[in-house]
Amino acid sequence: MTGRTRKIVFVLLAAALGACGARAPLAPPPGESLPPAPYGAPGPPDAEELLKLDALAAPERSVELRRRSEEREDDPFDLPPE
Repeated sequence: MTGRTRKIVFVLLAAALGACGARAPLAPPPGESLPPAPYGAPGPPDAEELLKLDALAAPERSVELRRRSEEREDDPFDLPPE
């Protein structure tokens, strides 16, 4: 296969995989139900609420930019190869 043929095959494969997305809202399988409502909740959560990540599962990034160069601390695990 030439480089151009590989690129074409890759693009077609990517397009085919991209078309595999969900086409309808999520719902439990037939004959199954969603989990019961948590204690104190007004009603059972729907599928979208069950897929939401809480703050501990997906924490926000804290990006601290360095204002000036700083010496690195000594890393005891930065060992040369044997």
